[in-house]
Parts: sequence; structure tokens; C-alpha cells
Amino acid sequence: MVAPVPTILVVDDEPAYRDALRAALQREGFGVDLAADGPDALRRVKASAPDLVLLDLMLPGMSGIDVCREIRKMSAVPIIMVTARDSELETVVGLEVGADDYVTKPFRLRELVARVRATLRRSAAASQIAAGNGAVGTGEVVEIADVRLDGASHEVLVKGATVHMPRKEFELLELLMLNAGIAITRDTLIDRVWGGDYVGDTKTLDVHVKRIRAKIEDDPASPRRITTIRGVGYRYEKR
Repeated sequence: MVAPVPTILVVDDEPAYRDALRAALQREGFGVDLAADGPDALRRVKASAPDLVLLDLMLPGMSGIDVCREIRKMSAVPIIMVTARDSELETVVGLEVGADDYVTKPFRLRELVARVRATLRRSAAASQIAAGNGAVGTGEVVEIADVRLDGASHEVLVKGATVHMPRKEFELLELLMLNAGIAITRDTLIDRVWGGDYVGDTKTLDVHVKRIRAKIEDDPASPRRITTIRGVGYRYEKR
């Protein structure tokens, strides 16, 4: 059986840029749909369910961050944010509201295609797991002080209260807690949680750690549970 061609929704307000990306991505074997602004993008996500959204950060009226936030309310479709090189803060915000990855302009087509393919592979693997066709975590319960993580039920309790954890945050916390007391390198964390084919930088990891700290630390600005080991990575403390 021949696998269906993945469809990418390109969201950008510059017609020449949209058309150039459509031609380039079609040459790489992708189906391409186009949207010129945020409302148009939301309509197309709802109507045609693309396999991936390539979302420009700077859109007229409704920003890419707002579009990403609205997409996440109705769909888990992978989103790659396209940003300018001087928009680091906006990039971090984009990752916080649900983008899976980002690429900065100007970019090489080869880099963009590599990001797209890697993101699609991770999404497909996650879908298989959700359907019961793959292993997920260890299924163990690990409890350290007042934080309890149940790998089987995908539940996190902090001081007895349930804390919502999206999949990547949960997997990252699970990996850290199962290896409490051990400093885990950034490369190892990325490889285990995002996969060996991840081609982005470590900003995605840092954003996820920041979000986890906001949920489990008494004082996220001075974390005592997940500590940063400079030059190495992160460690979950055993106390």
C-alpha cells in the first residue's frame, strides 16, 4: 500500500515567498496548501487537516503566536515556526504556546526539508504510540518528595494536586525523575525525548524545562528540584 503524500500548510503573508516555498516543497514530494493570514490558516487547519503547518511568526492582524495558540485548541498537528534571526523572545513564546520546532530566516531549503521530515517522523511515531502500537515510557510510578509521576496513567501530582503535562513535558520529567541524582546531558535529553533525528538547537529543551519548573517548583526562579548543571545539562535532585 502506497503511503499518502504528507500535506504542508504554508502560512505567510508574502505571495512571492508562499509560491516559492510551494514549488520547492512540491519538488521534495510534499503536497502543499497555502494561507495568507491567521484566520485563513485556522479555517484550512479545520477543513483539510494538514500533516504539518509551516507558520510565519510575523503575520498581519493575527500574529503567528496567536495562530499557534488557536491551532493548539483544536489540533495536535505539528507546527514549525518561521522566525527572523532577531526574534529570540518571540521564538521562545512560540515554543511555549505549542510550536514543535522553529527555523530562522533566511534558511536553506535543505535545512527546512530536514526539519519537516524529522518533525513528521516524530509525529507519526507519537501517533503509533497513542494507538497502542509502540512502547511509551516505563509505566513506572516514581515519587520524590511531594512530586508523584505515574507513567502508566500519564499523571503528575504535586503536593497531591494534579498538574497538566503535555506529552513532551511529561516524557522529559519522567526521564529526569527516573534518573534522579544523575546529571543528564542536553544531547541525551534531546535524543531520548525528541529523537536522534532532531535537527534543531537546544532552545526547545530549555523552554520545556522552564515550563516544567513553573509547574513543580515552589520558586521556579530558584529551582530546587530540576537543577541546571552548567556545561552538562540538567539533574533531578533526590530530595
